[in-house]
Amino acid sequence: MSHHAKALHLVFGVIGNGTGLFLFLSPSITFKRIITNRSTEQFSGIPYVMALLNCLLAAWYGLPFVSPNNYMVTAINGTGVVIESVYVLIFLVFAAKKEKGRTMALLFGILAIFSTVALVSVLAIKQENKRQLFCGLVASVFSIIMYASPLSIMIPNGFGCFLGAMQLILYCIYRKNNEDVKKATIDGSLEMGLANPQQAKNIQS
Repeated sequence: MSHHAKALHLVFGVIGNGTGLFLFLSPSITFKRIITNRSTEQFSGIPYVMALLNCLLAAWYGLPFVSPNNYMVTAINGTGVVIESVYVLIFLVFAAKKEKGRTMALLFGILAIFSTVALVSVLAIKQENKRQLFCGLVASVFSIIMYASPLSIMIPNGFGCFLGAMQLILYCIYRKNNEDVKKATIDGSLEMGLANPQQAKNIQS
C-alpha cells in the first residue's frame, strides 16, 4: 500500500469511527428516559441486542488474524460492544418480566451465534482469505438484520392494519349482500302476500 493510500485509509477510518461512535451513543437519550422513568415503556430490546451481535462480529472481523490492517474496525466496534452491552444491561434491569425474558433469550442466542462463527473461523477455516470472506459475509448479513430489527415493532402493526382493512372490506361486501337478501325476502313476502289476497286480509285483520 502506497503512502497516499495509507493516508486516505487513516483519514476515512477516523471519519468512519467518529460516525460510528455517534451512532452508538445516539440511543443514550432513550436510555436516560428509561432510567428516569424506571421503565422500558413500549421500547423493544431487540435492536440493542442485534447491535451488540453486529459489533461483536465486526470487531472479530477486524482482528489481524482474520482481516489484516483493519485494527480501526476492531477499535470502534470493540467500543460499540461495551456501549451496547451497557444498553442491554440497563434494558434488562428496567424491563417488564415478559420483555426481560424475551431479551435474555435473544441475548443467549446472539452469543451462541458469535461463538459459533468465531470457532468455525479459527478451527475449520485455515486459509486466511477464506476466513476473511466468511467472517465478512456473516458480519454483513447480521449488519443488515440489525438495521431491519426495529421493524420487529412495525411489522406486527403492519399486518394488523392489513388484516383490519381486510375485515372492513369483507364487512362491506357481506353487509351489502345481506341487505340485498333482506330486500329480496321482503319483496318476495310482499309478492306472495299480493298473490294471496285472503292471507293479506287475515294479516290485516
